[in-house]
Amino acid sequence: MACVLLFSRLLPFSHRLTRTSICLLSLFLSYLCYCALFNADTTMQTAGDPTPSCQGGQADGAKRRLQKSISCVLPLDARPSSVEASRLKTDPRPSSTLHVVRNDTPSPPMSNLKFGNKKLPNAIIVGVKKGGTRAVLEFIRIHPDVRAAGTETHFFDRNYDRGLEWYRGLMPRTLESQITMEKTPSYFVTKETPHRISAMSRNTKLIVVVRDPVTRAISDYTQTLSKTPDLPSFQELAFRNQCLGIVDTSWNAIRIGLYALHLENWLRYFPLAQIHFVSGERLITDPAGELARVQDFLGLKRIVTDKHFYFNRTKGFPCLKKPESSGSPRCLGKSKGRTHVQIDRDAIEQLRDFYRPFNVKFYEMVGHDFKWE
Repeated sequence: MACVLLFSRLLPFSHRLTRTSICLLSLFLSYLCYCALFNADTTMQTAGDPTPSCQGGQADGAKRRLQKSISCVLPLDARPSSVEASRLKTDPRPSSTLHVVRNDTPSPPMSNLKFGNKKLPNAIIVGVKKGGTRAVLEFIRIHPDVRAAGTETHFFDRNYDRGLEWYRGLMPRTLESQITMEKTPSYFVTKETPHRISAMSRNTKLIVVVRDPVTRAISDYTQTLSKTPDLPSFQELAFRNQCLGIVDTSWNAIRIGLYALHLENWLRYFPLAQIHFVSGERLITDPAGELARVQDFLGLKRIVTDKHFYFNRTKGFPCLKKPESSGSPRCLGKSKGRTHVQIDRDAIEQLRDFYRPFNVKFYEMVGHDFKWE
């Protein structure tokens, strides 16, 4: 409006001006109109929008210019909060990598940030003590689709009152495609355990590592003797009356080897097809073959093969070949493969006679002859 009035005032004198003067006057008047319009727009923006002007502050650096440009471009409900704005001021990353996160944008679940979730086990190595359970666990856990708890949880025999959430908390984080495992060898001989595992999940796969019960009992005694040097002799503990060949089945080292009796309890809650038996003897002579059957049972691709093993003649036990990232091979601890205590030959034969009918029944139940003679 001001520009129109000014032109109207000067129009009567236009015949006195030269062409050059008219051009210069027009340019000057255009400039005045432009300045008037620009200032009015700025005033309107300041009055109607509480955000800072987009025009000033260019001398404060690129970060301030970026902050102002975001305020200018984004609508009110998408502009950064004061906390986010302060982050933009201090974030050292290049401006091209900065992103404004709206307050209503959901954060990713913490479980995804930690790569997987803690799940109850899909498979459990339930026994038996001194049968080779630690070897099976260490061998199978090198499979990329298996994650296992490192220590024996003893949940179903000692810590059941703590609840399943406590038990879940002991498990490693796994992806959907991975299997969660744990091993506690005492489960196999604990009466309440089959029912408790079944209550958790009837689909749980069970692995039992079995071994000649006589050899297993001697190994059990050898381990206990290393911790308790004043222990009575093996014969004193194994027999109520050795002359008559009466075996003391109340001694845990003897009782564990009655595999058929323990298995009857498990078959009340799980079908035989859901229980896999590993030969402790073949685990030493053919670890790759035993692990192949374990992988088949768990529904895994056969990745753990003979290329992963070598036989340690000092320990008399197979070890894992060293990974490329390690400087030494992986063998089981000093307690594995130790030399057994020498036991009288007559005592061994008496124990073989005692176990023979139980072994035969066990062979029939599982449909496999382990040849423990």
